[in-house]
Amino acid sequence: MEVHLEQLVDLVGGEIKGDAQCMITGIAGIRESGPGDLTFLANSKYASDLSSTRASAVLLARDSQQDFVRSLQAAGISVVLVEDPYFAFAKIVQFFHSRPYCPSGISPHASIGKGVQLGKDLSIHPFVRIEDHAKIGDRVTLYPGTFVGEGCEIGEDCLIYPNVTIREKTKIGKRVILHSGTVIGSDGFGFATREGKHHKILQVGIVVIEDDVELGANVTVDRAALGRTVIKRGTKVDNLVQIAHNVAVGEDCLIVAQVGISGSTELGHHVILAGQVGVVGHLKIGEGVRVGAQSGVVQDIPPGQTVSGSPTIPHRKWLRMQAALPELPEVMRRVRELEKKIEVLAKVLGEKKKDDN
Repeated sequence: MEVHLEQLVDLVGGEIKGDAQCMITGIAGIRESGPGDLTFLANSKYASDLSSTRASAVLLARDSQQDFVRSLQAAGISVVLVEDPYFAFAKIVQFFHSRPYCPSGISPHASIGKGVQLGKDLSIHPFVRIEDHAKIGDRVTLYPGTFVGEGCEIGEDCLIYPNVTIREKTKIGKRVILHSGTVIGSDGFGFATREGKHHKILQVGIVVIEDDVELGANVTVDRAALGRTVIKRGTKVDNLVQIAHNVAVGEDCLIVAQVGISGSTELGHHVILAGQVGVVGHLKIGEGVRVGAQSGVVQDIPPGQTVSGSPTIPHRKWLRMQAALPELPEVMRRVRELEKKIEVLAKVLGEKKKDDN
């Protein structure tokens, strides 16, 4: 594909500083780009890399320094000023690489049970298994190795990659993306311990995944013991995340790789859990909360808080503690020296008091 830069500017609502007729053939990172490529700068730590980029044009934030913009123009690089370079980049990537949906139909090597309701324009690949009484919406794609359990519902325009397991009675909304190896509706981890033995508690609830959710590779979402486990509209989940039984995840949350959320915890809307966060069960994490990487959440967090550490504390306090840690051995050495001096001083003062008496 080859387009004039001004066409892309119209797409993202930007302002051109340079050659509007510059031909763009693709989009690439700052270091990898070549002639004809459009690149972007969303993080200032990579600004120095633009001095050696071979890109024909770059997306920058509108508040970029004018001297910086002029230096790029002087180097023959056209600049497109936008409100959010990363979002503009996402739209342009979609422009270059998205393809219209073309249904492939239902493979004769797919296995479809009794009473299954199939929508229009489907792409059901070989070795898919759909159990009895499932409902598949229009324009759904099921790649090879996908299992859809009895009574499941999958909404329109969902994309299910290879080897996904969707167990019985799961309800999935529209435009949901499930990446390879993900398991939806596995049994919650529930056992009653009596006389040293662990007795399984049947998990008879369901999982509900609302519209526009995306789950990465090897995510596991457990079915509820009773009731439902729910992931609400627009939430995005990275690879290797565990969401336990009866968890409720709010709208538009971001859950990064290797997070574990224990049973019956509730996340408000727009919560961000960074990589390897662990959350104990039966907590309430308020709307807009942000939790730093490798943190341990052991108590409720009010809305709007930014926390880090294990157990979590306010993020700024945690940063101060981290800055102080390298000095701790020296501080301890000084404390021990002061303790010795205090002992000597106390002894001298004690002897002087005896002499005065």
